[in-house]
Amino acid sequence: MTTSSIDNVSIATQANIYFDGKCVSHGITLADGSKITVGVVLPATLKFNTGAPETMECVAGSCEYKLAGSPAWVNSIAGDQFSVPGNSSFEIRVAESYHYICHFG
Repeated sequence: MTTSSIDNVSIATQANIYFDGKCVSHGITLADGSKITVGVVLPATLKFNTGAPETMECVAGSCEYKLAGSPAWVNSIAGDQFSVPGNSSFEIRVAESYHYICHFG
């Protein structure tokens, strides 16, 4: 199921802007204190490094991703999720706007 709304949150109003504007997100603190980001990746091929484990939830659009050490690109569409270990990286290839929620931990 794709998350369509998130209630009872605190939102950082200043955006996180990466890769010359190809990825823009906003930090959100949930009622239980956990943190997520909600954002969009515009058409590009980008590489992200992770500190904590992350789960990427596709809300709209699609992407292909490749985890560190994997030779294969995997398709992800709305409703899909993929997990990335902490202290690792992943590449993402986007042909159309990819809307996501990044869950940490």
